[in-house]
Amino acid sequence: MFQEKETENIIESTEKVFETTGLDLKHWLYDHFLSLGLNETSAKYLNMFALLVVLGVLVFIIDFLIRKFLRGIFTQFATKSKTNFDDLLIANKVPRNIAHIIPLLITLEFIPLVFTDFPDFENFAEKTLKVFAIVLTLWVVRSLLNTIKDYLKTLPNFKDKPIASYIQVFMIFAWVIGIFSSFAIITGIEFFKFITALGAGSAVALLVFKDTILGFVASIQVSINDMVRIGDWITFEKYGADGDVIEITLATVKVQNFDKTITTIPTYALISDSFKNWRGMTSSEGRRIKRALYIKQSGVKYLDDAAVEKLKGIQLITSYLDSRQADIKSYNESHNIDKSLSLNGRNLTNLGVFRKYIDSYLKQHSAINKDMMIMARQLAPTTQGIPLEIYAFSSDKRWENYEYIMSDIFDHLIAALPYFDLEIFELPSDSSFKGN
Repeated sequence: MFQEKETENIIESTEKVFETTGLDLKHWLYDHFLSLGLNETSAKYLNMFALLVVLGVLVFIIDFLIRKFLRGIFTQFATKSKTNFDDLLIANKVPRNIAHIIPLLITLEFIPLVFTDFPDFENFAEKTLKVFAIVLTLWVVRSLLNTIKDYLKTLPNFKDKPIASYIQVFMIFAWVIGIFSSFAIITGIEFFKFITALGAGSAVALLVFKDTILGFVASIQVSINDMVRIGDWITFEKYGADGDVIEITLATVKVQNFDKTITTIPTYALISDSFKNWRGMTSSEGRRIKRALYIKQSGVKYLDDAAVEKLKGIQLITSYLDSRQADIKSYNESHNIDKSLSLNGRNLTNLGVFRKYIDSYLKQHSAINKDMMIMARQLAPTTQGIPLEIYAFSSDKRWENYEYIMSDIFDHLIAALPYFDLEIFELPSDSSFKGN
């Protein structure tokens, strides 16, 4: 019984000390400023400012320490755990966002103390902090949802599921509720009453601000999905845009075309229509070259030994022809192939050798990125001939230099065709019939 009474006395005395200290802290600086000869108004403002500075420094230090503490705990746990979920929590800044909660609560607790002589300032500060608390809650929710999204993407069963779309819809509703809650706090109206009052004018607002609302939703989608950034090169055929994005606003996106004209695109068109963003190309290690030569089908033929020997003079394919010729001859002899007819057995064709020449030429070209795909492939025959497509990536991604590199490659290949007894297909012109 004695110990219980002693404990109660200690608690009561401690509470009295804290209460007394709190009162002294409210007016100690104020009394000090009065003793220096300042008037009451100046003393009150200086007292408030000094307490605000002390609170700001205190909250900053607490926030810093909590962030370090939480990040350290999460990092240690992440290194020991086998799952990568905790790593994704750190990557999406979940500990950092959660760490702001305690300093925010401390600030809310001490705001009445700082603005004890200024109730209007106190009311404004409390409303501001409550609105920030809503935003902070949304940040925490968003970072948690992004972590879940990134984690589910690592699971085979969810790789092809539109998880991002579900999260975006949820976050849109969350932001709408957060915005309504903020307005309710600012106006001092209860949340449900605010929603009820808002619903009465929603129909008119939707009609009047239709484009603005569409633009607002679109800008959120564009931002969340990182679809377009200022400086991106986009192509939007529907609006005739082909150039760099120079401005993104709630209602419009401005694109400076390469002829220096300006095209204005509605922001909501970025999510309702299809367009091409070249950012992936500019951020990659090369720019794709994808173009075909159309070869006349009548010129394709088997190569005899004399023709092969003649083509061995082309240095890029000399070793290839030596190796292939030996393999083909060995195969035909081992299978007793009758070579009196070229169709029998295995053979080289001028088109196949030319395709190999293109491949070797691209691989030794100084302007082609050797770490990316290099391929010369034959596509399905068409009425214009046999497409022989070149697929490679130039190291230089600048438009002017890219076009020069591609033109230089095709100049060379077109000029090389006669050495393989091949021709480019082209429709007849007036000069084709002259002299007939």
